Amino acid sequence: MTEEPVQTIDDEHVEEDTPNEKPADEKTTDEDVLSSRETDLVAEIAALDESLAEDVEEQFVAVESERQEHEAEIDDLRTRLKRKQADFQNYKKRAKKRQEQLEKRATEDVIHRLIDVRDNLKRAVEEEHEDVESLRSGVELTLKELDRVFEDENVTEIDPDPGADVEPQRHEVMLRVESDYPEDTIADVYQPGYEMADKVLQAAQVTVSDGSGEETDE
Repeated sequence: MTEEPVQTIDDEHVEEDTPNEKPADEKTTDEDVLSSRETDLVAEIAALDESLAEDVEEQFVAVESERQEHEAEIDDLRTRLKRKQADFQNYKKRAKKRQEQLEKRATEDVIHRLIDVRDNLKRAVEEEHEDVESLRSGVELTLKELDRVFEDENVTEIDPDPGADVEPQRHEVMLRVESDYPEDTIADVYQPGYEMADKVLQAAQVTVSDGSGEETDE
């Protein structure tokens, strides 16, 4: 009977020891592990983390707002570009129309002036003249009037001198003839040409020397 109390004491010790061993297996909290100073430091870090999170969120909001502003600006630039393109196309159409009108008016002005020349020629032919010299004088005056029209329009005559070199762009060779001028140079002008502002309107028709006369002289 005396052994039973000993066994009872041992059982109680076993039951008390078992709870002391469980905390090793259980998850402990930071408060249980950290000192008061470390806990304060962790709290400060947590506060910093939350502030950083707020800063990041604000940055995201700012970036998103800036992106939307850029998109709005891009849309505005695209709209303005389309307007500019439309304005440029309209300008080209107006400029083309204006150029056509100017050319038409310029042509009309030249025609009006040529009509005057024609009328003068017609009068010179239809009027009675005492002699040929009187008719010739009237025609010469009309020719001078026509030359003034050509001069005002920057039209010049292509009338090369004999012996000059042939320029294919300005001279049309009709045939080769016997001449005292050097071979392949212009012998004579059959019909003068005309050019306007360095643009050939009509090439001068010329004959070219075959050089035979030059050889005979030797």
